[in-house]
Amino acid sequence: MAGSRWFARLRGPLGSESDRATFRTLHTASLAAPALREGLTVPSAEKAVRFLRALLGTPVVALTDTGRLLAWDGRFNHHDEQATRLAAQVVADGSTSVGDRSEIPCSDARCPLRHVIVSPLTVEDRVVGTLQVYAPAASAGLVRATNEVARWVSGQLELAELDASRTRAMEAEVRALRAQISPHFVYNSLTAIASFVRTDPERARELVLEFADFTRYSFRRHGEFTTLAEELRSIERYLALEKARFGDRLQVTLRVAPEVLPVVVPFLSLQPLVENAVRHGLEGSSETGHISIDAEDNDSECVISVEDDGSGEDPDKVRRALAGDPTTDSVGLGNVDERLRSTFGDDFGLVVETAPGAGTRVIVRVPKYAPGVHT
Repeated sequence: MAGSRWFARLRGPLGSESDRATFRTLHTASLAAPALREGLTVPSAEKAVRFLRALLGTPVVALTDTGRLLAWDGRFNHHDEQATRLAAQVVADGSTSVGDRSEIPCSDARCPLRHVIVSPLTVEDRVVGTLQVYAPAASAGLVRATNEVARWVSGQLELAELDASRTRAMEAEVRALRAQISPHFVYNSLTAIASFVRTDPERARELVLEFADFTRYSFRRHGEFTTLAEELRSIERYLALEKARFGDRLQVTLRVAPEVLPVVVPFLSLQPLVENAVRHGLEGSSETGHISIDAEDNDSECVISVEDDGSGEDPDKVRRALAGDPTTDSVGLGNVDERLRSTFGDDFGLVVETAPGAGTRVIVRVPKYAPGVHT
């Protein structure tokens, strides 16, 4: 019986009217946020403006950038031609303006719009647009509410700018990584292919195809993320070309748990680690070098390791490489570490185990799922 009463209580209203109003406001704001996080554009403004009008409860809400109307929600759009002029005044002044019918003249006697409130939208102290509210009256409460919503919209636009800056930085880092890897690898690959042209034309043809597929992947121009499966497929092409160069001196062991193949990783995040393993494991030595690449399923994470049995490295030099010191010869180590941390957080940077004469093992941990990280 007690259980039935408890169930009945659960079915009743939860919280006060104030609590429910707060929830409705937060929910409406959450619906506008994804569009605003795309930046201030016509498509994003058109998606967000109706939710902003719902937040303010006014007949009309408009969004502009610094020179044009982006979106208008509500009736009475015969006033929309006035939006650009009103925006220009606020963009120049940088503060909220409140206007009456002298600012929004109208020949329609049935139009209830008598006042307009125009608040600036700012990103890093720059006015990038305006939020405009058209209403029958401009009470002090509505002006405050308009300013608060404009500040919230500005915050979302700030986040959009941060996301864009992060994307530009990531793209610049990938370009820098390509510049580091490409000359070294391209020269050695073409030399290896040339050595087979006369002695084994079929082998040379296969290597040319491997080289074409590898470079097509490495120089693709879309997406900062890829799947572990795609990254490993590219690494296999790379290693096929290196084996053509080193022959039986290069021994490779690849162990991958099938369930981690769909895991999303930053583009070109493993290739530099494998290239370093080849370089430090074989170059400058006549001995056979062994490289192991492992990818394991570890609960909510995927753990990837790249290990060589080469000459090892001075740990202090590795620390400098991770800090981005360009005088070290570890290809892209700092670049990869920075991109992993930027993507997944500081807990997911590279871990390097090495010492002179002891080989090197680089460990990469990535979450199986991270919000906002997808191909």
